[in-house]
Amino acid sequence: MNLSISQIKKKAIATLKGKWGIGVALTFIVCLITTIVPTIIEVPLSGGFSEWFNQTETPLIADMVNLLISFLFIPMTVASYWFYLVIARWNDPKISDVFAVYKEWELSLKVIGTSILVGIFTILWSLLLIIPGIIKGISYSQVFFILRDNPQLSALEAITESKIRMKGYKWKYFLMNLSFIGWVFIAIFTLGIGFLWLTPYISAANATFYNELIALQDHEEANPADLES
Repeated sequence: MNLSISQIKKKAIATLKGKWGIGVALTFIVCLITTIVPTIIEVPLSGGFSEWFNQTETPLIADMVNLLISFLFIPMTVASYWFYLVIARWNDPKISDVFAVYKEWELSLKVIGTSILVGIFTILWSLLLIIPGIIKGISYSQVFFILRDNPQLSALEAITESKIRMKGYKWKYFLMNLSFIGWVFIAIFTLGIGFLWLTPYISAANATFYNELIALQDHEEANPADLES
């Protein structure tokens, strides 16, 4: 069933019923970790709080450490996507599930490697023109959901699979995410507090998009004509 954008968003809201609280809590915790941890590490590397507070440029060593930390945060970020996939499938995830990904070190390394590859490919396409970069970024958008359902795939295989499955769905994906722009402005006007609720909404919608339109391709006979649409 090819759901419309409004149907996807309505279904996302339905799956979030009774789970808004845990979604807001996860958003707050992830935001707190990704903000506080780099700061805690950067302060001593900058020579202390007063030096850090008054600095105009971040020391090179602090930049290098922050880059490393950003890589370490990738599995947590991806596991946050998977958290909403569980919700989209009408199950009850736990916040601890997001951090449990680090117990599976092979999966965590694959996720980091896949993220780096996706970034490199997107940047290379963007060097040609911005629009091709955006289109390719959308083509790669389902990579991590596909890896969740098919952990045996390599990074390149998951990227290729995402490109194949997104044929015929890229425009809908773009318009769906663009439809949240009004809510983004509202969230900004609330000094960012609104993002605590908007992030679960957008994440649930993207997980629903995958679950209803992309994942189902696992169970359907592939029609060559459809793959080229």
